[in-house]
Amino acid sequence: MKKNIPGTPYSDGPRSNDVRAGAAIDDIDRILLDQLSRDARTPNNALAALAGIAPSTCLGRVRSLIDRGVIRGFHADIDPATLGRDLQAMIAVRVQANARQHLGQLAEQLATLDDVLNVYFIAGADDYLIHVATGSSEELRRFVLDHLSAHPAVASTETILIFEHVRPRLRAPQVEPSSGR
Repeated sequence: MKKNIPGTPYSDGPRSNDVRAGAAIDDIDRILLDQLSRDARTPNNALAALAGIAPSTCLGRVRSLIDRGVIRGFHADIDPATLGRDLQAMIAVRVQANARQHLGQLAEQLATLDDVLNVYFIAGADDYLIHVATGSSEELRRFVLDHLSAHPAVASTETILIFEHVRPRLRAPQVEPSSGR
């Protein structure tokens, strides 16, 4: 039985990048999104003051943005090095041509592994980019051998070490106002 995990290729449910009907964004929503992308822990009353609306209205708007899938979630950005996993890498994975129908299952399997931070389904020569964090080069080698090279659906991998991650100042993507037509 196939698990339905939104956001994975070929899943049965909505994907994280689905365009949703009725997800129009106005100027107040843009203010809320901009602030929440900078600091998701902004208290509701401060968020409301920034947008110039009542706290109850703000709460309703944020809930609506969540319900409509505009806000996909809130999370803590934890440095893997503080957990003893200071070697990060991006691993490009190419899947066997005869295993293309199982792309979603492979993504689901990879997403459950402790060392995996993110799984990206991509266009181009490769099918996935897997962002991993391990404690050593030996652990990274074992990860590639045990979970990728040994997998019957995987044709090839290429591992790219990450020396440093410079995070841009987060801000909400700018959405053009609708023309109202």
